[in-house]
Amino acid sequence: MCRLYGFRSAILSHVHRSLLQAENALSRQSARHRDGWGIAHYVGQFPHLIRNDRPALADSLYRELSAVVASRSFLAHIRQATYGDINVLNCHPFQHGAWTFAHNGQIAGYAEVEGLRDRIVALVDERFRRHILGETDSEVLFHIFLSHLGRLVESIHDPGVTGRHALLALQRTVTSVLAIADADDPDPPTKLTFVLTNGNVMVGYRHKVQLHFSTYKTHCPDRDTCHAYQPERCEAPAKDGIVKHLIVASEVIGGENVWEELEDGEYVCLDHGMNVSRGELARATTP
Repeated sequence: MCRLYGFRSAILSHVHRSLLQAENALSRQSARHRDGWGIAHYVGQFPHLIRNDRPALADSLYRELSAVVASRSFLAHIRQATYGDINVLNCHPFQHGAWTFAHNGQIAGYAEVEGLRDRIVALVDERFRRHILGETDSEVLFHIFLSHLGRLVESIHDPGVTGRHALLALQRTVTSVLAIADADDPDPPTKLTFVLTNGNVMVGYRHKVQLHFSTYKTHCPDRDTCHAYQPERCEAPAKDGIVKHLIVASEVIGGENVWEELEDGEYVCLDHGMNVSRGELARATTP
């Protein structure tokens, strides 16, 4: 399985520790996930996407980029290939406008069951289908999500698209894919664990593959210098749901962050204004 890392912060933050220096940094995890990597970091409202098909641990570009990137919104992925060759087009995250998307898992039978791939691709609206460039089921899943989102909002490129819009589109994506891929109870079943963001909204969702999140630390190492430091938010669960950061990761990253694990079918969502929520995706309601 691949590994995911999503980060959203109220302030501009460096990410080199989680990607390079921490006890379980993403670069260390790439020793077992060697089929490429990708980093999307947001500058203002726009993501800058860098991908490579080399193992992150051995790639000087990954190390150099991780050392200098500072952003409020950030999505990273290291790949262990299931479907699709090892090349840059098949590396995550995938991007369309401001939206970036990374997946851990696979659609059961996608490349083996005759006709299944065509039925899954048919879930993508025609206006998005031509943007699918690689061979992976993950990229198709992203465009299914965009298709559902495009039916809910006037423009998916509007920075005001809410977390509820994203959750409902994701709910419909999961439901439609599982109705096709898992109709005959395949073994192993479809696994759909995602992180997606447009730089404002960030959603992590778990289905059959573990996913963790953190919204505060035991002790903030920047408490004496950070202008945004608030102990009731930075070093404790926020009682009003407003947080200073959200981290979503496949594995717990070493350091001061306090981690929780999502249950299957659960999401964690950070909306505009740094409002965080957690719940069952099946119960996501119309915005």
